[in-house]
Parts: sequence; structure tokens; C-alpha cells
Amino acid sequence: MKKPIGQIISGSLSEGFEMKVSPYSDLETIKTGKFVSIHGKSYKFFSLVTDLKIEVSNPDILLFPPTEKEPLLLNTLKQKDMYACATLKPMLMLGADNMPRPVKTIPNHFSSVYEADKKDVSLIFGDEKDPEKRYFNIGCPIDMKTPVCLNLEHLTERSNGIFGKTGTGKTFLTRLVLAGLIKNDKAVNVIFDMHSEYGLQARKEGKTFSFVKGLKTLFPEKVVIFSLDPESTRRRGGSPDFEIEIPYQSINVEDILSLQSELNLHSTALEAAYLIAAKYKQNWLEALLESGNNLKDFSQELGAHPESIAALYRKLKRIERFPFFKSKQKKQIGNSSFIDQMIEYINKGISIVIEFGNYTSSFCYLLIANIVTRRIHSAYIEKTEKFLGSQKTEDEPRKLMITIEEAHKFLNPQAARQTIFGIIAREMRKYYVSLLIVDQRPSGIDPEILSQIGTKIIAQLNDEKDIQSVLTGVNDSYVLKGILASLDNKKQALLLGHAVTMPIVVQTREYDEQFYQSIKPQVATKQIDEFIKEMF
Repeated sequence: MKKPIGQIISGSLSEGFEMKVSPYSDLETIKTGKFVSIHGKSYKFFSLVTDLKIEVSNPDILLFPPTEKEPLLLNTLKQKDMYACATLKPMLMLGADNMPRPVKTIPNHFSSVYEADKKDVSLIFGDEKDPEKRYFNIGCPIDMKTPVCLNLEHLTERSNGIFGKTGTGKTFLTRLVLAGLIKNDKAVNVIFDMHSEYGLQARKEGKTFSFVKGLKTLFPEKVVIFSLDPESTRRRGGSPDFEIEIPYQSINVEDILSLQSELNLHSTALEAAYLIAAKYKQNWLEALLESGNNLKDFSQELGAHPESIAALYRKLKRIERFPFFKSKQKKQIGNSSFIDQMIEYINKGISIVIEFGNYTSSFCYLLIANIVTRRIHSAYIEKTEKFLGSQKTEDEPRKLMITIEEAHKFLNPQAARQTIFGIIAREMRKYYVSLLIVDQRPSGIDPEILSQIGTKIIAQLNDEKDIQSVLTGVNDSYVLKGILASLDNKKQALLLGHAVTMPIVVQTREYDEQFYQSIKPQVATKQIDEFIKEMF
């Protein structure tokens, strides 16, 4: 029979409960973020440890404190006059029907507190063995070996975020989540892989020199690689499924909007771009770049300010440095053909990793992400409208999740109002498209966007602004703020939001051989027997 780790002695619904730690419990095993259950008369209250303190019943004891050389006196005082207290924040309660519900009452005095067990965790967070494949193991509670699962169906209902300072393992967390979505076929993914870490393989951080498998390696039939730098992909031992070439005609003025701060473009330069587009239509960029020796006449022809045209020309001239941008599109490749190919893969349920190779500048990343996402989103609007019109199951679009890194550059207060990513984040998957944003500076993201994020996976953050921003719109943020401050530098994260029943701190799952084996498709013996019978 389980022994209680303490008893409730005071507290309130709003500020949490005080637990007196049992003298028989090892105080150092009770840590902030620990998952515990309070056994009331009619309900179980599942709570997180948010604070710890030590007390004495008589302050005079502290005048002549006992030492380790006086074990008998020390043990006697521990039993009677010295004790520890933990602050517990109740997150949800379960009644006799085992249905999670918001906490609306409190337990009695001296209600026993226990460490949560495997049954409690699976009851609240679900079980990976669920036949509908709704749940995916993301890690374990602190000091436990029981899996905590994300509800993947809830995860794909809204946009989500993975946050943490540099070096806390955001990429590994992202790879875990994406692997779960691909394995369980809950969403097709488009991943803008700025540093070539998701497709083939990536170096594992740490003292030992080792590599981990990418999504293409783990799911060769479910993932394809689109490469802007095919030579880089080949040097790393792979072969791109598609080499991206983008004609200038595929770049719209809207694709330049999110680059305004990156390029330090004045609003008058953007107005000049619209003037060019009004006259030259989809050939506007080519017309601008070809007018380099005649900018004054070109601006007079348009009725634009010469300095605005010159500034726009200088900033966009760098496009010519990238070999995948083509001034003349090939006849056999239609306009935006690489987008058509992407849509074809997406329709088949195949996820896409877009590798940038050696082209890792922010300018390139922002521009490509805008070009691709804007066109995929437009295609999904058409698909959704068709489905709403026909109301046929076969016309329903697949759920699509778009993964972007350096999200604050796409979703800062200025850009979020005019870029496609701000639109998607606000739509709440209205057109079956959601975002998975990965960022180390959540304070740079528009607060309105952060408040729309459905599920947040938060690794260690040190900056006070980042901590405040990432908890925007979260209940009990003052409690979770203290928990965030106590996270380890690596392999720990706070989960909260739509895909988890209650906030919880987890020791994140290892991305290793054991993980690779666990996500391999399991072929049941019965299926093998049926296959043999069909063959013979």
C-alpha cells in the first residue's frame, strides 16, 4: 500500500494548498513541478508542487541548532519540532466517474497527499496504446517512469508552439512531436528546415560525437525532401526528391511584406513595389531588376519617387545571388510547379521537409517560407470551399501543420498583421492549416498571436520578458512562472494547453534507438497470417 508523502494543513482554492511533508518522506525527492494527488473524501485533486519551505515549531531551536554529531537530538527534533511544507497548486479533480473537471472545491484538513502513480497519469493524459492512435508519449513526469501523452487530435486543432532558449533541445522536441504526428497519421507536415536538422540526420548535442536520425530516415515512405541546395543534401548522404527552382514570376509583393524589417525597407519602397506590380503584373520583379542602369527613367515611367525605387532595387538585388531563383521559367515547368508538386504529395498524406542547405540567411528563409506558405494556404482555401459545397467525406482536406523556426521574425507585431503566418495563427485551423512555431524569443512574437497558441511546450527560459510572454493568456501564470524558472537546462519542459488535460513538467523522451524501434510500424501476427493465406 502506498504511503502518503504528506497531509494538507491549510490553503485556498486561488492560492493553492499547504502540505506538511511527512517526517518519513525524503524531502529532497519532492521537487517543484512534481505531480501529486490529494485524496479528498469525494474527489482526487491532481496538483503540481510549486514551492517548498522548511519550518520550526519554536524559533528558539534555531539559537542552538543541532549538528550531525548529535543524531539522536536531530532525529527527535525532526519528528516533533522541525518540518517541511510544500505548496501545491490543484490543476484538476476527478470524481467517482473518473472524468477530469475544473477544480471548484477543496479537500478537508489532513487529507492525504500521494505521489501520482501510473494509473493516475494514464487516466489523465491518455495511453499510447489507444486503438484510435490519439496519444503520443512525449516524456515522463519528474521522478517517474510513466509516459505523459499529447492528444494529437487536439494538437492539430490549433496552432502550437515550442519555446526555449538556445541549447535547451527545441529541435529534438520538435522532431519528437513531428514523428508522433507522422507515425499516427494525424496531420501532414510542411517543415521549413533552416539548418538541415529534420530530414536526413543531425548531430546530437553533447560531449560524445554522434548523430540522430531524421524524419526521412525514420519514415522513408511518408516523408519527402524538397531541396534549395541539392548538392548540400547529396554531401550529407541523401538525395532530394525534388530540386526547387522558383521563377521570378512566383514572387508577389505580399511575399516581400514580411521582409520589411529584415531589409529595413521604408513603407514608400513597398508602395513603389505595388506601382510596379500594377503595370507589369507577375513580371514586376524581373522588370525592376532589369532596370538597374535606368532607374531614374523607370521611376518616372511609373510615377514613383526615384529614391524609393532605388532603395527597393538595392534591397532585392540580392535575389540574383541565389541560384534557385530563375529569371526565365522553363517551358516544361509551369508557373509555381514546385508548389503543384507539394500539393500532390500533401494530398497523398506525405510530409515535406524543405531543406535550405547552405542558404541559411534570414532573408532567404523568410522569403521562401512566405512564397510556399501563401500558395499552399490559397490551395487549402479552395479545397475547403469545395468540401463545404459538396459535403462529401472524400473532399475533406487533410490536416496540415506548417513548422517554422525563428518564428518571431514572421510573427512580430508589425509582420503578424500582414503576413500569411499571422493570418493562419488567427484562423484557428479554419481552413485545416495550423502552425508549429519554434522560437527562442517569444517576447518578439505578437501577444495576440501567442494568446491564440493552443498547446505550448516550454523548455528553460531565463529572460523575464520571454517568460511573461510565453504565459500570455494562461491561467495561474504566476504559479507556472515559478515552475519555469526551476526547469533543468536540458531534457525538461512544461506542457500546457489544448493537447494536455492539465499543465505538467516532463522529463522529455530520449530520441534514440529505443525511440526509433518504438515508432516502427507494428505488423500484427494476424495480419501476417492473412497475408500468407492470400499468397498461397
